Amino acid sequence: MAPSLVQAYKRRWWMAVTAVLENLLCSAVLLGWGSLLIMLKREGFYSHLCTENDSVVVHLGNASTGDAEEWLTCVDQEEMLNLGFTIGSFLLSATTLPLGILMDRFGPRPVRLMGSSLFGLSCGMMAVSANDPNKLSALIFLALSLNGFGGICLTFTSITLPNMFGSLSSTIMSLMIGSYASSAVTFPGVKLIYDADVSFQVIMWVWAGLAGFVFFNCFLNWPKGFPSPDEILIIVLTNQHLVSENVPFRRSVFSPIFLWSLVTMGMSQLRIIFYMGAMNKMLEFMVTHGKEHRECYKNLFSYILATLLYIFCLTFPLINIRMDFFQCDLHNIFSQSSGPKRDRKIQKVTNAMRAFIITNMLLIAFGFCCLIDNLPLQILTFILHTMVRGFIHSCCGGLYAAVYPSNHFGTLTGLQSMISAVIALLQQPLFIAMVGPLEGNPYWINLGLLIFSLAGFLLPGYLFYHRRHLLKEKEARDKRFGQEMQALNHTVANGHKPHTNGFAAADA
Repeated sequence: MAPSLVQAYKRRWWMAVTAVLENLLCSAVLLGWGSLLIMLKREGFYSHLCTENDSVVVHLGNASTGDAEEWLTCVDQEEMLNLGFTIGSFLLSATTLPLGILMDRFGPRPVRLMGSSLFGLSCGMMAVSANDPNKLSALIFLALSLNGFGGICLTFTSITLPNMFGSLSSTIMSLMIGSYASSAVTFPGVKLIYDADVSFQVIMWVWAGLAGFVFFNCFLNWPKGFPSPDEILIIVLTNQHLVSENVPFRRSVFSPIFLWSLVTMGMSQLRIIFYMGAMNKMLEFMVTHGKEHRECYKNLFSYILATLLYIFCLTFPLINIRMDFFQCDLHNIFSQSSGPKRDRKIQKVTNAMRAFIITNMLLIAFGFCCLIDNLPLQILTFILHTMVRGFIHSCCGGLYAAVYPSNHFGTLTGLQSMISAVIALLQQPLFIAMVGPLEGNPYWINLGLLIFSLAGFLLPGYLFYHRRHLLKEKEARDKRFGQEMQALNHTVANGHKPHTNGFAAADA
C-alpha cells in the first residue's frame, strides 16, 4: 500500500538522496554507449559477422601480467550494435509521451515500479546473452530497448519529486536533472571494473540487484503522486480539494512556444545522440586518420574515461547554479507583494529566453570543437556536451512549467520527447554514412549539424517577441488602471462616494 502524502513528506529527503543515486546508476546510463560498446565487442556480440578479410585485430595488453588478448572487430559488427543503441536511445525519449499520460492519470509510483523492473530485466538479459553471444546476440536489441525504456521511467518520475521541497524545489530539480545527465559516466565506471577482470555476467547481475533496490524503495516510500506547488499551497493554507485548470490541452499543443520548442529540442537531441553513438569512431579517426594502425586504442579510451569522470564532478554545481538562475522559488511565486501576476509571467519568459540563448551558445561552441582535429581539445568537447545535455532538458522543463498548466506538464514533455526521439533516429543513417562513404571522417556531418544547430535560436527569438507583446499588454493595463484610479480620486475629491458593493477601493 502506498504511503500517504504526509508520510511521504516526512521521508522526502530520503527519497531525494536515493533518487539522485538511482538516476546515476539506472536512468540514462545508455548514453555512456562508448564504453558499453567496447565491452559488448570484447564479449563477442555479433563477432560472427566479421571475417578475416574485412576485420581488424585489436591487441590489448595487460601490463601487470604480460598477457595479451586479441579480438576481432569490423564495420558490420559496429553498425549492428549501433542499431541497438539507436533503438534503445529512441525509446529513452520516445516513450515519454505515454509515460506522461500515465503519470498525469495515475501518478509516478506505478511508472517507477515498472521502470525499475524493466531495467533489472534488461541487465539480466545482457548477462544471459553473454553466455553464448554467437547464438544470443539478437537479445541485445531487446535488452537495450528495455534499458532505455526503464531508464526514462526513473528519470521522468524523479522530476515530480521537487514539488515536495517548496523554496528548494529548483535546487532539488537541478540535482535530479544533473544526476540524469551524469549517468552517462556510469558505463565508463563499470568498464573500469570490467578491465579489472570482473566478468561481464557478474557486473550485470549485480546491476539487476540494484534495480531491485529501486523497486522496493519506491514500493515502500513513494506516494501515489506529488501535488504541484500551487496545489500544495491550497492544501496547507485553505485545506481545499485539489483543483485543475480548465485550459484545453489542444491550446497548449498548438501554441507557438511549444511548436518552436519542438524544433529546438529535436535539433539538440539529434546532435547529442549522434555524438554519443559515433564518439568512439570520431576519436579513433583523430588518432589514426583512416589508417589501420591502432596501437593507441586502449589508451585513448582510458583518456576518455578520465575526462568523463571529471565531468561528473562538474555537472551538479553547474546545473544547480543554472537552475537557481532560471526558476522562481515558492516564496516569490506566492508572495502577495511581488507584483501583479503578469509581472511574474514576464520574468519567467525572460528567464527562459536567456536560458535557451546560453544553452544554444554552448551547443554552437560544442559543434566548433567537434570540427577541430585536436585530441586534447576533446576534453572541452566532452564538458560542453555534458553541460548541453543537462541544460537543454532543464530549460525546456522550466519553460513548460512556467507557461502551461501543471496538469499538462507530463503530457507536453512526453510529446516533445517523442517527437525529438523520432528526429534523433537520423543518427543511424548519419553513422552509416560516416563509417561507409566518408571512411570514418566525421567532418562534413559535424559541419552540417553545426549549421543545423543555428535553428536553436528560433525559440528564444520567439520568446523575445512574446515578451515584448506581454510588456505592451502590461503597459496598457497599467495605463487603464492609472486612469481609473485618477477618476476615482477625482470623484472622491468632489464629495461623491462611489458604490463599491461592500469592497474597499483598493480591493476593487
